[in-house]
Amino acid sequence: MFHKDTSPKCSLEEILAARDARHEKQMQLLRAYPDKTLACLTVVMPGERKCNELTSVIGNEACRVIEDTFKDKLHIPELNTKNVSKTGFEAFFLVSLDALEVKRQTVRIEDTHRLGRLFDIDVIEKDGVPISRPEIGEKPRRCLLCDSEARLCMRKHAHSYEELLSEIHRIVNEWQNLL
Repeated sequence: MFHKDTSPKCSLEEILAARDARHEKQMQLLRAYPDKTLACLTVVMPGERKCNELTSVIGNEACRVIEDTFKDKLHIPELNTKNVSKTGFEAFFLVSLDALEVKRQTVRIEDTHRLGRLFDIDVIEKDGVPISRPEIGEKPRRCLLCDSEARLCMRKHAHSYEELLSEIHRIVNEWQNLL
């Protein structure tokens, strides 16, 4: 069970600045390692508290699964591949496989792991644009709470923060109870 979240709040401006910084880091990695495929992990966490006990559990498990999936195909350069700040958990992976194959495997992780719905693993093209699920013949991600596309529910604010957080807690607690 998780305790009351007292982690620092972050503003929309901080979240957008972190997104820009993440994109810049992606571009730097793509330039530095042009023969590798870049995967970028973030954790699905609504609201203004992005770095907490929940995101740590989810992010660390996602890293473990990604590292296990790509094993000897993972290139770990001399850089900090994991970043945890008040704007959230993120990690970068350089893989010695074709980008479409990496995307297929990361979608499989998102779709089959018990916490996979809470992993957001982007596979980034050389031009800095993520590969979409439809590009590999997969349907867009579904909402945590209903059968609509996740991005549509997010844009419409179809569900309350409390509903989403409650579902995230349920998913993580159910997974932890199986360990």
